[in-house]
Amino acid sequence: MGSSVEFACLLLVVYTLGKNHLVSGGCAGKCCRSRDLSCLNTDWRMDRVYGTCYCDMGCVRTKDCCFDYFTECPAQDCAVSDWSFWSGCAKPCRPSVRVRVRHIEQQPSNSGEPCPSLEQQAGCREYKDHQGRHCGLHSGPAFITSMEFGKGRPKHDNYGNPLDPGFCVEFTLEYRTPHCTVENRPHTHWMRYITEGFNVCVVCEPPAMRNNSGSCQGDGLESEKEALLHWQAVGNHQCRGTWKKIQKTQQCNCPPQHSFVFI
Repeated sequence: MGSSVEFACLLLVVYTLGKNHLVSGGCAGKCCRSRDLSCLNTDWRMDRVYGTCYCDMGCVRTKDCCFDYFTECPAQDCAVSDWSFWSGCAKPCRPSVRVRVRHIEQQPSNSGEPCPSLEQQAGCREYKDHQGRHCGLHSGPAFITSMEFGKGRPKHDNYGNPLDPGFCVEFTLEYRTPHCTVENRPHTHWMRYITEGFNVCVVCEPPAMRNNSGSCQGDGLESEKEALLHWQAVGNHQCRGTWKKIQKTQQCNCPPQHSFVFI
C-alpha cells in the first residue's frame, strides 16, 4: 500500500514538473518584434536541437526559433484603412497634383507583410479659381493624363442632365522625352506607355472641353493634318513631346494603355 502511494506521488511530481516545463518553455507569451536577443528561452528549436531558442521576428532568418514560434507568434500583416477622397488640385487653373491618403490600422508583426504606401499623388487640373470663377483660356501644349482620371469625371451636371460625351482624337506619336520612363512614382506609371511611333487616342470631354466651345486645349482640330503639335503629361512636366493628328472620331479605338484624356 505504501509503495503504491509513493509511486502515485512520484507520478504527480513528474507530471507537475512536465506541465510547468511546457508552460514556461517555447514562445508562449514571449513574442518580440524585430531582432531581440533577450527574447529567448531554453527548449527545442525548429532544427531539432535542444538549447537556447528565440521568439523574435529575426529568428526566422537566423533559423534559431523555438519549435512553437509559428503557432505562438503568428505573422500579422500590416492593415491599412481605405483611401481618403482625393484632395483638390494644389494649384487652380494650371496642371498640378492632387493627393489622397490612408492610415495604418495595424502594424505588422512577426515577419508579417510591411505597410504599403500611405500617400498617392495624381496629376489634375481645376477649371475654376479659389473664388469660383472660370479660368481664362490658354494656348499652349495639350495636357494629357491617364484614362483612369477620366473615369472619375462627372457625367451629369448639377441638375442631373447628361454632359456632352465629347469625342476622341487620334495622334501618331513622333517624339517623347526620356523622362516619361525614368519616373517610378505610382501616379506616373501610365506615362511608360507613351511610345514613339505608336498611335494614341485622347478623349476630349467636359470639363476639359473649353466653355462649351467643342474643343480641348491642344487637340489640334484647327491645325493642318501634318502639323507637329506639342503635348505634356500632367504629373511630370518633364514628360512631353510631339505628335501629329490623324483624325477625330466619336469613340476611341486604341488599346487601353494607349488611351488618355485631355485635361
